[in-house]
Amino acid sequence: MNHTSVAVGTPPTVEDRTTVGAVSKVAFASMVGTTIEFYDYFIYGAAAALVFPKLFFSNMDPVLATVVSFATLGVAFVTRPIGAVIFGHFGDTIGRKAMLLASLLLMGLATVAIGLLPTYEQIGIAAPLLLVALRLIQGLAVGGEWGGATTMIVEYAPPHRRGFYGTFVQLGNAFGVLLSTGAFALVAMLPEDLFFAWGWRVPFVASLLLLSIGVFIRMRIEEPPAFKRMKEQRKEHSLPLGVVLKKYPKQVFIAAGLRVSETVIGYIAITYVLQYTTTHLGMSREHSLTGLMFAAALAVLTFPLWGMLSDRIGRRAVFLIGALSACAFAFPLFWLLDTRNIIALYLVIAVCYSGLVGAMYGLEPAYLSELFPTDIRYTGVSLGSQLTGIIGGMTPAIATLLLAWADGRTWPISLFIIICSIVTIWCTFLAGETKHRDLNQMDGWH
Repeated sequence: MNHTSVAVGTPPTVEDRTTVGAVSKVAFASMVGTTIEFYDYFIYGAAAALVFPKLFFSNMDPVLATVVSFATLGVAFVTRPIGAVIFGHFGDTIGRKAMLLASLLLMGLATVAIGLLPTYEQIGIAAPLLLVALRLIQGLAVGGEWGGATTMIVEYAPPHRRGFYGTFVQLGNAFGVLLSTGAFALVAMLPEDLFFAWGWRVPFVASLLLLSIGVFIRMRIEEPPAFKRMKEQRKEHSLPLGVVLKKYPKQVFIAAGLRVSETVIGYIAITYVLQYTTTHLGMSREHSLTGLMFAAALAVLTFPLWGMLSDRIGRRAVFLIGALSACAFAFPLFWLLDTRNIIALYLVIAVCYSGLVGAMYGLEPAYLSELFPTDIRYTGVSLGSQLTGIIGGMTPAIATLLLAWADGRTWPISLFIIICSIVTIWCTFLAGETKHRDLNQMDGWH
């Protein structure tokens, strides 16, 4: 593989230049859309830790019910690559905007439906089956959402600020975590019988309001100049996936490998810590949810800072900071949690999410987009990013099984984190430095 960066080409023409206002508008629309989608996604994660084992898998042993509940969290990652292929195909042939609207609608409606599902006691085995079906639909939606929002903002952004503007897509993750945990923290204040009777449903049904706002905002954005130019020149492919698999398979697997560390750390911090601290350590769910809200609020500041740093010193250097730090923190993470100290809990979640995850996840829109040319970027970015999803989605279930296997000791989970981070470190070196690449002149890099 040739690791030489493609040099920045000639300055763009006047027609190609986008104003700060246009870039900001697209950044805001991308952030709002991904906020809604990740809100929908993460309220499921909170419910999988706190609600579903008791209401949808009540016929099982508590430990097995938790594992199965977390497994339903992971099944969505099976359909995420399928969503990446479907939405990526039409995003590269028809347009970014239409697919972003479709993915948003699909996610929002599936989320509302989950909030209206009857429980196992009411309809038996049909309840968990319907839950899994709706979760698979959520996976399809997210598989198309992230790649579309990523390509949209990175193609609009000035070349020297792609790292910074790309983080606005990722801020949707932080705001989604903030809103979802905030919603669950509020309903968790209800008496336990009311919380399990109807309180847990409120955050899901409330997604309908957010969906309406998101659709309105996304209707007002236009296709990025790079995509318009490609359409005018009739350079789109009839089958983008075939081009990706034939010419860019290495980039797809590098993109997947880049995501391994952050997705594992992310799901440990966002989902598994809720279950570990409440069930294993006996701490209150309110403390864990508050800690996650604090970490998400902090990430709103740190994600853009990581992106700005990558525009200065490069994507590879900042990514390595995150992956190497994840290795170093893998054991202290649980040592701190096991103290049952509330401040230590807040510190762990904040370091994992706003620090370790932020240093990698915050850069991914720019880093992954710089691996693929415009004509297949939506497909390439979506497919590469979603192939790793199954590992992240199954992380809470894997961690639960490892903890049970080790009789309550956490060292196997820490080793799992380290192994995944080593994969990311290796792929970071394979990817090389990409920040100087011209997105319009990348056909030769494969």
